[in-house]
Amino acid sequence: MKERILEKDELESMLVGVGILGTGGGGDPEGFGKPLVEWDLSKGREYRIISPEKVKDNAFVVCGGYAGSIKAYTSIGDMLQKWEKRYELLEALKITEEIFKRKVDHAVPFELGGTNTPAILSLAARVGISTIDGDGLGRAAPETQMSSFLGHGISLTPMPFVDKEGNAFIVKYAAKPTYPDEIMRLALDLNGKIGANNHYPMNGKQLKESVIPNTITFSIKVGDAVINAAKAKKDPVEAFVEVSKGFELFRGKVKEMKGEDVKAHYIARAILEGFGSYSGKTMDIIFKNEAMLAKINGKVVAIFPDLICMMDPPTGRGIMTSNIKTGTEMAVIGVPAHKRLRECLKSKVGRDSFGSARYGFPEIKYRPIEDLVKELAL
Repeated sequence: MKERILEKDELESMLVGVGILGTGGGGDPEGFGKPLVEWDLSKGREYRIISPEKVKDNAFVVCGGYAGSIKAYTSIGDMLQKWEKRYELLEALKITEEIFKRKVDHAVPFELGGTNTPAILSLAARVGISTIDGDGLGRAAPETQMSSFLGHGISLTPMPFVDKEGNAFIVKYAAKPTYPDEIMRLALDLNGKIGANNHYPMNGKQLKESVIPNTITFSIKVGDAVINAAKAKKDPVEAFVEVSKGFELFRGKVKEMKGEDVKAHYIARAILEGFGSYSGKTMDIIFKNEAMLAKINGKVVAIFPDLICMMDPPTGRGIMTSNIKTGTEMAVIGVPAHKRLRECLKSKVGRDSFGSARYGFPEIKYRPIEDLVKELAL
């Protein structure tokens, strides 16, 4: 079993990478991720990662993350101070260990994002275990059942949930895959507005068959490419397209952004007007926390779980959905989802969990981005 410690410069690059790959969600890498990483490093904590293939088959692995809004705290400093006394993710992990009567060997992030990637690294550091170099998506997603783990037969439950106010409950089992997330969102509305869960308990063999592998190191690679391109006064967007093997879909300015909070999700639609080579074209993006669906001149060009990444053209930094407003300029890059994530859509449970009905478009069926791009001759 070979582990390695992530260095400070790697963590800085990782935060840039997850900020792009998070597709508008997963938490703010600057407002949340950076302060958390700096806080942990100042406390002497080490972020250790391990490649999935190096994990023992009988190892006990759990997934998890935070849900809700960090606005529940008066400030980031207030949050970090409180987390030294009560780290909800750690409390959820301890409940998992009580349920299974064994210690957790490794933690794996649910998603890539400025909150939930560093939060799991922090959890593992506080416990003294390593984080899996991988996650359940290779991107961020708005609902707990939207995971490669579920699509490959791993149970989401039992799912302990602990909120900021000190409440805890366990979803022991569920008749439908969406139920645990729905109950958690209800709890967030009622108490605290932020909390943490553990889910997808699995062994090492199951992990290796279901995880989206090596996504933390890939996020570092993405961050390095974007940072180095900007320093060299080259186009960081082109650098991301190259390293991600993605497609540049659009460059434009937001003409209209409308959204509302619905059941602890941010549901929104942005309309962009193209500039440069995209002048005269429009793009619509549908959000459920993350960018889920994109159209150019009314024709679908990208569908979840493929990635719709939004970037600030001069800097290459990812753009959070919550920061989009009229006048925001962005480059939109589409990236094919990992094959393991796409495989989930072949099963009924996968379609029920991932399908476009989950964000209001039941009539739209998933098609790979490479096919859609080819049809539109982009």
